Amino acid sequence: MGVLTLFFLFFIKVSLALQFCEDLCSSIGPGVRFPFGLDSDGCSYPGFNLSCNEKGLTILNLPLSGNFIVQHIDYQAQEIRIRDPGNCFAKRLLHKLSLQGSPFVRVFNRAFSFLNCSSNFSTSAPLPRPARLINCLSNNDFTVVAMPVSSEGDLPSIPSCTVMKEIVDVPVFWPRYPEGESSLIWTTPDCVGCEQNGGTCGFKDSGSLEIECFNLPSTDRVLPRSAKYGIIIGVGIPALLCMIGLGSYLCSRLRNYSRSHPSSTEVNTTFANPPSISISGLDGPTIESYPKILLGESRRLPKPNDNTCPICLSEYQPKETLRTIPECNHYFHADCIDEWLKMNATCPLCRNSPDISYISANPSSLLSASPSSLSSGT
Repeated sequence: MGVLTLFFLFFIKVSLALQFCEDLCSSIGPGVRFPFGLDSDGCSYPGFNLSCNEKGLTILNLPLSGNFIVQHIDYQAQEIRIRDPGNCFAKRLLHKLSLQGSPFVRVFNRAFSFLNCSSNFSTSAPLPRPARLINCLSNNDFTVVAMPVSSEGDLPSIPSCTVMKEIVDVPVFWPRYPEGESSLIWTTPDCVGCEQNGGTCGFKDSGSLEIECFNLPSTDRVLPRSAKYGIIIGVGIPALLCMIGLGSYLCSRLRNYSRSHPSSTEVNTTFANPPSISISGLDGPTIESYPKILLGESRRLPKPNDNTCPICLSEYQPKETLRTIPECNHYFHADCIDEWLKMNATCPLCRNSPDISYISANPSSLLSASPSSLSSGT
């Protein structure tokens, strides 16, 4: 009982920790979850504590550089985009931006020279690429320009401009980001695999910094998207082609069967004694003695529901010749029932046999019977 209680309490503790480690400062702010946490709530990894200011903005504090506003957090790429509250990242750079004491490193690592251009500097003239005007540091008396330093250390000459300061390891890619923003990344803790597979990263227990991946989806959903597409294409397309081919074949066979009557195949059945009861089918004269009907335009039969031949399953059409079996009064296409009766002496529907005693008593009637005249159904 004690073990179960401890297990239950541990489970509740882990569940609550996972639940409470998801938060945000406002509806427009980024979601905050492991390794980040808000206001030392015990959910954040060391160095990943965030806070909320009075405006509902999410704040990251770098120990040696001050506060920055968090714009976005990419948990799969482990990248955080930050903005200077004064929208002037260059000013923070000139005051020696430092990442020491934090778990973050620079996404970009480049050297820039900041140039002070006099009032005679013309902003209408094109700047050497990829130089950039720093508007937040410029005024009516001078203009500040940031110029990347080449790997050889060369710096293009710009008239009326002098070098203010050269800064290395600048974490800003100005052609892409506004001049107030920058991106940083982290490598520890490493939750990339867990995030990409749809899991939730968190502390394994409260007594250590060991992390674990929780709530992973089932195995079939963890496959990379490219592998899923490969399986779908590799299995789905051949299966679809097989189904189309099989469907076409079956439709063709069914169409041919429904539109055509069985051919008049000569069945060599020899009777040693025609009136014998052991015959498997009927002879020609007996079959011809069964009445025929030439179906009219109205396709009207004594039984209105009998509008389909039970043998070939085709509907009766005007001008088709039908034959009926007198014993049960069932109708069929003449060609269909003729072939049937040559091999089977029973009705295909009710399995009634012909009057054997009549055939035995009047064997000559089979030879002298003449086919009934064709009549037109109305």
